[in-house]
Amino acid sequence: MDLEEQENELLAIHSILSSEEFVRHGLRTAGEIRVLTELPSGFLVALGEGDTLKQHEISFLPALHLAFEFPEDYPSSSPPSFTLCCIWLTHNQLASLGAHLIDLYQATGGDVVLFSWVQFLREDTLGFLNICSLLELPNERSSPYNSEDTISASIPETNQIPLISGSKDVERCHLSDNLMDNSHEDSRGAVAPESCKSRKDSSILLGEEEASLKGAGNASSSNQPVFDLSLTPAQALMSEILVHDAAQTHKVFQSTVFDCSVCFLSYLGSECVRIQECGHVFCQACLAEFCKLRITEGNVHGVTCAQAGCKAFPTPDQVESLVGEELFRRYDRLLLQSTLDCMADVIYCPRTTCGSPVILEEASRVALCSVCGFSFCVTCKKTYHGRYDCRVRGKPKTEDPQQGDVDLPQSVAGKTALWDDYTSGSKQRKRLLESRYGRRSILGHLENSLSEDWIAANSKQCPYCFCKIQKDKGCNVMTCAKCQRSFCWACLGKLSFRNISHHFAECVQFQYHL
Repeated sequence: MDLEEQENELLAIHSILSSEEFVRHGLRTAGEIRVLTELPSGFLVALGEGDTLKQHEISFLPALHLAFEFPEDYPSSSPPSFTLCCIWLTHNQLASLGAHLIDLYQATGGDVVLFSWVQFLREDTLGFLNICSLLELPNERSSPYNSEDTISASIPETNQIPLISGSKDVERCHLSDNLMDNSHEDSRGAVAPESCKSRKDSSILLGEEEASLKGAGNASSSNQPVFDLSLTPAQALMSEILVHDAAQTHKVFQSTVFDCSVCFLSYLGSECVRIQECGHVFCQACLAEFCKLRITEGNVHGVTCAQAGCKAFPTPDQVESLVGEELFRRYDRLLLQSTLDCMADVIYCPRTTCGSPVILEEASRVALCSVCGFSFCVTCKKTYHGRYDCRVRGKPKTEDPQQGDVDLPQSVAGKTALWDDYTSGSKQRKRLLESRYGRRSILGHLENSLSEDWIAANSKQCPYCFCKIQKDKGCNVMTCAKCQRSFCWACLGKLSFRNISHHFAECVQFQYHL
């Protein structure tokens, strides 16, 4: 009868719990269960460092490990033999939990109890131990987590029970009335000898959460700890708790269904991206297209959350995974360039083959490029000329054979006509114009002058950062690609979301162009 009830209970546990939560040891009536304790909203784990208390909000704590084996007379006469392991509970706390598990069995009057134990450990552990919303880790360098301070229970028999991790064998034990009498000093570890020795080398395992138990048995096989030896055991435990919380949160996110705010379709989290700064979630395809468009346009400051009105930014790793390596290099380069453009003490090397940023010295008229070694005047961007005034642009140098004897036209129409004549003329015509005006004047000064004239005629300056902006289409509400602020294109008045309609109702330039 007992054997039949044992098999039925194991089948029920197997059907209720996942393969990650329950593993049976072959055909034996033994196994191990991983129980994730349910945490209230806003649960904090804290660690005191000096006079400060560092707190972190978490959603998951590392699992409690319950290794068990049914004796022949379970459930009619005896409770299951078990060991209970947890890295964030003290031995006294684990002993209290173990004693309560025995009480739960006795309250059943000889009925199966394993699932009731799982429910209690999952739902009522914190309440039973009077841990409401804060778990404070004692910061002691005297190793309160030393594996040698485990609690020993009285052991009627010594059958070997391998844990899930396979790292060590564990002696089967019954928690009896004299369990507390056999306990050692309070520390973080396990109830049962050798069952969950808490990282003899204090190593932190950053892989799968299941390895946290495995590491307890393998720690003694290596004398090289994984993390910095200067960390206290409490700091090591805090790091492991945070790593586990991040991994578990990511796992839950990937298996949850979200609605994309762009395409309004539903996707699993494994196909979505969450903006960490604001928490908004979008499908990878929509957010990737949004970021690619902004980077292609050169508007790297526009690579933000796709939610309307949200100014949060995705992380660089998220951007790279969405747009690919080539576009990410452009994004990184433009982002650096825009940052340097906002720095008043940075200027660019005027050499077309270089263009590297140069830091200006205070009250100095000379700048030296650290890349190509070119020394130039910060005013005219030409070779540094010492105490002499900057040479007027377009003025030919008579001693230079590349310069002609005739000055370039001063009017825009004259310069445009000369440039059209030169670019469309024959070789003989080009040589004639070069001998008159000079080849350097035509290809250098004239071309640059026409470009500057075109920019002046077809662009306006942002009223905030004075960046040159060209408008090719759209309404008169303009957003500067450099500073991301809005202004009126008609009168260059500064706009805010509150006064847009009021502004255009009174804008004289806007009314004139209607």
